[in-house]
Amino acid sequence: MSRFAIDGRQFVVDNKNFQMISGAIHYFRVVPEYWKDRLLKLRACGFNTVETYIAWNMHEPKQGQFCFAGIADVVRFIEIAAEIGLYVIVRPSPYICAEWEFGGLPSWLLAEDGMKLRCRYQPYLDRVDAYYDVLMPLLVPLLHTNGGPILAMQVENEYGSYGNDKTYLAYLREGMIRRGIDVLLFTSDGPEDHMLQGGTLPGTLATANFGSRPEEAFDKLSEYEPDNPLVCMEYWNGWFDHWGEEHHVRGYDDVADVLDRILKSGASVNFYMFQGGTNFGFYNGANFFTSYEPTVTSYDYNAMLSESGAITDKYLAIRDVISKYVDIPAELLPEPIPTKRYGAVQLTEQARLFDVLEVLSNPVKSVYPETMEKLGQDYGFVLYTTRVSGPRPLSKVVVQEVRDRALVFLDHEYKGVIERNKHDLTIEIAEGDIALEIPQEGASLSLLVENMGRINYGWKMNDPKGITEGVRLERQFLYDWTIHPLPLDDLSALTYAPLEQEAPQNGPTFYKGSFHVDELADTFLNMKGWTKGVVFINGFNLGRYWDIGPQMTLYVPAPLLRAGDNEMVIFELHGMVEPTVTLQESPELG
Repeated sequence: MSRFAIDGRQFVVDNKNFQMISGAIHYFRVVPEYWKDRLLKLRACGFNTVETYIAWNMHEPKQGQFCFAGIADVVRFIEIAAEIGLYVIVRPSPYICAEWEFGGLPSWLLAEDGMKLRCRYQPYLDRVDAYYDVLMPLLVPLLHTNGGPILAMQVENEYGSYGNDKTYLAYLREGMIRRGIDVLLFTSDGPEDHMLQGGTLPGTLATANFGSRPEEAFDKLSEYEPDNPLVCMEYWNGWFDHWGEEHHVRGYDDVADVLDRILKSGASVNFYMFQGGTNFGFYNGANFFTSYEPTVTSYDYNAMLSESGAITDKYLAIRDVISKYVDIPAELLPEPIPTKRYGAVQLTEQARLFDVLEVLSNPVKSVYPETMEKLGQDYGFVLYTTRVSGPRPLSKVVVQEVRDRALVFLDHEYKGVIERNKHDLTIEIAEGDIALEIPQEGASLSLLVENMGRINYGWKMNDPKGITEGVRLERQFLYDWTIHPLPLDDLSALTYAPLEQEAPQNGPTFYKGSFHVDELADTFLNMKGWTKGVVFINGFNLGRYWDIGPQMTLYVPAPLLRAGDNEMVIFELHGMVEPTVTLQESPELG
């Protein structure tokens, strides 16, 4: 039986010293048809291991309902890695961060009153246990101890950046062991005292995450891990983008230099990321340090492969460094995946949201606004509507609190946007606030609230969506609401009308068009001239677009297309210059 072990400061596989050179690829950010392509490119660059998180919310989208098929087929991803000759590191939740929605936690946890996350809180542990009872038996046959490729598995993730409940960490570790996980277990944390103190466990290998100054990081790690191999479990060779920021770029010279120093020291390394991929659908996460910052749809990460899997200059530079330490496999590199310009797509039909509500949603009556989670909804939008009596003088609309962005309508007429970061909960009317004058006969007040991604890191992770407390006109709370959950997970029942000669300039509307494909290839959807919304290709949710950038195009993998006619639906929240988009052969940043 093949054996993976620790011998002093070295890893050993089959009695030979083993320096792990790993790269992260998240199966849930790459369409399954491209898993082999990405893994071959990893192996062809000299890597011997692939690392992946496992996203709980992909596998248990509704409590007790499990999914391990399609893009969620993590077993098949690991099997392909083994077929190519790669070892595997698995980081199996419950929390993964990863700039992924809610750090991989399922949204339905927040439907339970008083839920405490990532600690020794029994209702939370019960939910983790139920998930592990299903997940771990799938992984056991793939363990290295059973002849499979999985060398090691992680206990939690960067826990020292969040808390210090060691009993919780020990509970997770023992739960893995009890379910048959007998490979090397490890923790990973930033190379700072409080992080290593809070996130490590006796008898469990401690590893460090960093992007620069490897000597300092390993010196600090050695204070806590003096006798075991040194591992950088996340070597940050790029970074991610938030909406409204510039695209993050890190030069390959710097990345290559730091890698050379890591490998020269004899330490093992895992590139975060080798390829980033895409936050398809509504799966982007968000950060909150001083304000709420949602992550863009692309998870390009300025990594070694682009979002679409193309080889970059960084890939070539890293391959040169690795070739100094190991033999690079010959003739493994697959042919480049073709990209194609399909040209302009005309949107010819429309369905205004307020006209199709009853087709999309079963309304819920409630005295007060309910959060998305309490409605049993995970992602998308919620429309809250109430009747306001009149007359009333100009009064400020206050949402307490909006998560994360609300379009406000009075009798279906658009009045403006309330955004999480800018909204003041006082009654004084300032520039940018929405104030309404209610006529004698009263009016219908509606708020369309968008969940722009639950926070995936830090102390603000308990982040329910929709309206968390209530809506006021000045000091007075408004009651008796009709609520329409709008997950937008099935648009097949929508009926459309021919698009008007002049496209509406505001108001949430679905636009539909078709385009013809003779030859399947990757392509990129340019949303120039549109404002904010979501795009669906043949029923698949590509993700969000927003004209504030930096992302201006959405990646469309060829497997989402079909030979012949293809359907495109765009849910635009505000308006566009003209009802046309372009499918082009390369991405574009604003």
